[in-house]
Amino acid sequence: MLLKHFLWMVLTVGWSFGALAATDAEPPTVLVLGDSLSAAYGIPRSAGWVALMQDRLAQAGYPHQVVNASVSGETTAGGLRRLPAQLQRHQPALLIIELGGNDGLRGQPLPALHNNLRAMVEQGQQAGARVAIFGMRIPSNYGAAYAEQFHSRFAAVAEATGATLLPFFLEPIALDEDAFLPDGIHPNAAAQPRLLEHAWPVLEPLFKSSTSG
Repeated sequence: MLLKHFLWMVLTVGWSFGALAATDAEPPTVLVLGDSLSAAYGIPRSAGWVALMQDRLAQAGYPHQVVNASVSGETTAGGLRRLPAQLQRHQPALLIIELGGNDGLRGQPLPALHNNLRAMVEQGQQAGARVAIFGMRIPSNYGAAYAEQFHSRFAAVAEATGATLLPFFLEPIALDEDAFLPDGIHPNAAAQPRLLEHAWPVLEPLFKSSTSG
């Protein structure tokens, strides 16, 4: 009887610790490093596509917690400076890089854009995160050659690093004037669900893989 009682206690305690460990396991983190397009510029932050993604994840049964580290006006250089601290603090399972548009609008050198993007991807991967890059386009009045080469850098970095690529984040609304604020640059609140729907098919496989390990 004593032996049976002892074995029962061992099994019960072991199960309790296992259940506690499972309960206390931290949900995977999604870190969004972006500019005003992800910082919900000009609209309530709760209406931005990043906040809507958190809601969509919960509705779909994913345990992920989203951290929005986006800053309006951010460039790839600024993102690269901020990324190490963000990685250390949040230890994300998934890193979404939505940067580069401000580099293009300011006519920054394309090699710097390329190198900054690649460095951010590689830092994220080295920290154990799966990485997605959101590509961008700029108007052709910056020069057709510059605009095309700018856009191609996102694909080049994704191909070189194995990162997941969304070729053009604003694609579903780019030609719809009613989807933007009066400045003609920033998407309005009504456009945010369309941006999420566009990105979701690219991101969902990463959510699945980061849940299963």
